[in-house]
Amino acid sequence: MALRPLADRLVIEPVAVDEITKSGIILPDTVDRERPEKGKVIATGPGKRLENGQRAEMDVKVGDMVVFKKYAPDEIKVDDKEFFILSESDIMAIVE
Repeated sequence: MALRPLADRLVIEPVAVDEITKSGIILPDTVDRERPEKGKVIATGPGKRLENGQRAEMDVKVGDMVVFKKYAPDEIKVDDKEFFILSESDIMAIVE
């Protein structure tokens, strides 16, 4: 199943991030930890509709690695895979 976001929304594939303690111990991403704030854009909407009827151009594109606000995304599952849907305004940065 393909997802096609509307307006200025994005579909994000979360990136599992292992945490490393100061002593070098790697703590794997687990269910009891909070969800990641980083992910890969896999689909973008056409852009927000402006008052004049035109669409605003999206600043992010498919394939960009982004950092977003912790509680902004809505979680969905498609074919047993987890995705986030959020507005472009919830993106804080593009990781280069």
